[in-house]
Amino acid sequence: MLKKTLIVLSSLLGIFFMFIFSVIIISGSSNDENLANTKPEDIAYLEKPASGRGKILAVVTSTGEIGNTGMETGYELTELSRAYYVFHTNGFEVDIASPNGGRPPVVIDEDDIGKYDYAFMNDIAAQKKVNNSIPLNEVIPGEYKAVYFVGGKGAMYDFPNNSSIQKIIREYNKEGKVISAICHGPSAFVNVMLSDGTPFIANKNVSAFTNNEELFLIPNAKEVFPFLLQDKLTEQGALFEEGSLYLEHLSQSGSVLTGQNPWSIWPLADAIVKELGYSPRKRAKTPEEHSIDILLTLDAEGLDEAKALTLEAIEISPQAIKKQLITTHALIATLNMEFKKMGQLIYLLFFAAAAT
Repeated sequence: MLKKTLIVLSSLLGIFFMFIFSVIIISGSSNDENLANTKPEDIAYLEKPASGRGKILAVVTSTGEIGNTGMETGYELTELSRAYYVFHTNGFEVDIASPNGGRPPVVIDEDDIGKYDYAFMNDIAAQKKVNNSIPLNEVIPGEYKAVYFVGGKGAMYDFPNNSSIQKIIREYNKEGKVISAICHGPSAFVNVMLSDGTPFIANKNVSAFTNNEELFLIPNAKEVFPFLLQDKLTEQGALFEEGSLYLEHLSQSGSVLTGQNPWSIWPLADAIVKELGYSPRKRAKTPEEHSIDILLTLDAEGLDEAKALTLEAIEISPQAIKKQLITTHALIATLNMEFKKMGQLIYLLFFAAAAT
């Protein structure tokens, strides 16, 4: 009993001190007040896009509520906006479809969005497409070179068993076209059966939002969702690949490409362009990407290497690191009682603050 009490107290103290440190550090940095006014023409990466390389279909959910919980959901803005611009600037026209068509519900997390996401929200052409999404039963699969299933918890309800989605996947699988998905997007693969009766996903390497990630955010996920995505994909024969908690991880089996979570969007979108036969246009990394690199390096190589990467990022710009993201991972480590990792992350935050 005493041991358990000490563990709980240590955890609470860790959370408390981490919170205090985080407030001090994050309050010392300020976001660009004009970020919300960003337009596509303000971003160098989007200047003079290539053209004439065909079309990609992005599919988003039409579901706006998690079960009967009253919790709002929809497609994740970042998972559409960032991929949209990677495809667009690399020469692909992007159409947006949803099960019901029209204006789909969207999840906008102000803590996660950056300049590309604001640019998307201020992009008249992009907003016209997303607000008038094509009903899936009106999509002509042959018009597209690839399909990209956007995540968002709503996809867990209206992607599985959708006959139009199943038709697209079966046709693209037969033709060797690119089939891709991010986060909860791979729920589109659930119950897709090929002509020989085998599940489409069987024996394919796949990444998706993991059980650990789901249950960490929603402890009663098993009750509110029809299934846990990792469990269902594994049950249907997928070779599920689980990366680190809330860090980027990609999987590929031939022309089937998947990403584990929202932090996997950029590399997944580039991988899709590459799979379509083109070299992805180079792009300056976002502060979120630099932070993810630092977190991955800490896990794989240790604190010294993470410090070195932190300095490299700061040399590019004092604002090159998203400290809030590192703080979030420090909180996750604390809640998981990984106190050594928590201490390393807090140290990195102070190290970054001192270096700037």
